[in-house]
Amino acid sequence: MGSIAGVWLAIVAVVVAVGWLLTHPLDGSVGETDNDISRWFADQRTSSLSDLADAGTLLGETIVELVVAPVVAIAVSVWKRSWVPGLFVLLVTAGIGGFYYLGTSLDPRDRPPVKILDPGLVPTHSFPSGHVGTSLALYGSIVVLVWVYLRAARWWIAPLALLPVLVMLARLYQGAHHLTDVLTSLGYGGVWLAALTVLLFRGHARAAKVTPDPA
Repeated sequence: MGSIAGVWLAIVAVVVAVGWLLTHPLDGSVGETDNDISRWFADQRTSSLSDLADAGTLLGETIVELVVAPVVAIAVSVWKRSWVPGLFVLLVTAGIGGFYYLGTSLDPRDRPPVKILDPGLVPTHSFPSGHVGTSLALYGSIVVLVWVYLRAARWWIAPLALLPVLVMLARLYQGAHHLTDVLTSLGYGGVWLAALTVLLFRGHARAAKVTPDPA
């Protein structure tokens, strides 16, 4: 657990540093480019695309993760008679939630200067994107668990890995975040997911090499 905590703290430091750079020394350069990109997405709006963006945003809602993630964690843990899958989902979810909380608290950033199609958002919580991080935690966890425990279904479940990208595009389209906000969430979410996969499942990978799966 010490290694896991160390990785988490290292990612936190990077996230906070990136947020500080975007809101201070890079605000006038990268910030202006971010604003131009947000205006471009706003110019592409149509009623049909707005409906698709609403669906994409729903995929990254916290309530979806809070309902689906525990079911997946419990089901796989019971099936494999192991606490590791449940711990994995818990750590992925809590870790990514922590990155988001600290990022929004320590690096407040204004939303893009366009009409925001998702009402009720905190104006200074643009950095990072909670929806993108949440979707990566949920669908990434499912992909990893299937990849580790159900090898025959690996390629069937792989398209789930694309859902966070759809959520990212939806949030950009709705004007909820800048490009650098959503890319930061993809970055820390991906690194955290990969780190936990290695730290918690490397023993399983070694066992699989010794005993090949007939599937």
